[in-house]
Amino acid sequence: MSNPRKVHVKSFGCQMNVYDSHRMADALAPAGYTETTHIAEADLVILNTCNIREKAVDKVYSEIGRVREFKEAAAAQGREMLIAVAGCVAQAEGEEITKRASAVDLVVGSQNYHRLPGMIARLRKDERIVDTEFPVEDKFDALTPPSRAAIAKRGVTSFVTVQEGCDKFCTFCVVPYTRGAEISRPVMKIVGDVERLAAAGVREVTLIGQNVNAYHGDGEDGRAATLGRLLRRLAQVPGIVRLRYTTSHPLDMNDDLIEAHCDLPALMPSIHLPVQSGSDRVLAAMNRKHTRQQYLDVIARLRAIRPDIAFTSDFIVGFPGETEAEFHDTLSLVEEVGYGGAYSFVYSPRPGTPAADMADQVPAAESHERLLRLQSLITAQWRGFNASFVGKTAEVLLEKPGRLPGQLVGKTPYLQTVQVMARPELIGTVLAVKITGTGTNTLFGDGAERTAYAPVLAAAGA
Repeated sequence: MSNPRKVHVKSFGCQMNVYDSHRMADALAPAGYTETTHIAEADLVILNTCNIREKAVDKVYSEIGRVREFKEAAAAQGREMLIAVAGCVAQAEGEEITKRASAVDLVVGSQNYHRLPGMIARLRKDERIVDTEFPVEDKFDALTPPSRAAIAKRGVTSFVTVQEGCDKFCTFCVVPYTRGAEISRPVMKIVGDVERLAAAGVREVTLIGQNVNAYHGDGEDGRAATLGRLLRRLAQVPGIVRLRYTTSHPLDMNDDLIEAHCDLPALMPSIHLPVQSGSDRVLAAMNRKHTRQQYLDVIARLRAIRPDIAFTSDFIVGFPGETEAEFHDTLSLVEEVGYGGAYSFVYSPRPGTPAADMADQVPAAESHERLLRLQSLITAQWRGFNASFVGKTAEVLLEKPGRLPGQLVGKTPYLQTVQVMARPELIGTVLAVKITGTGTNTLFGDGAERTAYAPVLAAAGA
């Protein structure tokens, strides 16, 4: 291999994978690897995979085929390129990947990426390595913290994993099998991560976990802390002006967390709260453990304490046995809640999950027709939500330069992308922006030359 060596990491799927990809690069830095966005110059290519849906798995194998061409081109130049498959597909399929794709040198499961440097070193002796065992050690303790330079390069927003795994066992979901049981990191370890991020210029932190609001890590007093308590502690970190969390389960939206949305100005009024279906029978078949009314009650409680709050959600259509009337229950739920956006998918059978063996699988054509109807309704709500901001002033955290000279791009409290003409030194500040129009996926605005940065900091530290 050349020295210094370069690693290219490509993420598929959720925010957890994006975070994990960053930590893989951080773990490899002491071994002499630097990140590159150009796959052709990489000495190591890592595909960090998602196994939630069948198409996601197919996409991974297609991507392996594409990377193999770069590997062959490197070999023709007398240079070695290693290919690693990491994440949930690696965890689920293990040695099957090396059988189907001979170009893959290393398969590393979702709980083992802290071992990457040692695995890469072993590849000089071993032809291939497959490591998908759930480790005894805490991978977070074993990881090297990212450097200030690495943090700064990634921008003013960052994800931080606080919880992993899931104990809910929804019948359609592979997460409990690929990520394992729920574990929560101690409060002070998370605080340390966030303090390092803030010191390097990060201004917004999103706490992530497969079931993040089930967080129960050890607190400073030795007792299990709730997500609400953790958020209150992180709101005191100097420099952090925005806090978010995802993804949540309705059953774990407790009083303490709901009250945090009233108490903490830094906690953004935007919640991703998956429901999956509006039908009680389908929810029971999914083993969601909540009813339609329980979900609506959570929405009502949050709106009562924070009237400006907005919701996004996940929906699955065509779940085994779903009738047209039950699908209409989902449509009526969407109409009743009114979402600022949502992700919707046709049910995809995942091997090893109970739903994959259920009778009455809905025909694909029928499922796709339902998906189009649902997406039409969700898109109309999303566009209406965006349009409601025109003429109003929104607080926008400026994140990076835009495509046009003098243009910056940032996000509102509701994660809407905003393009505004502003000075580059304002990146990392919160600017009051009057929204003047909407595009397909963005808002446009005029910015006043004042920021909301100082008031937010003062409130967060109160």
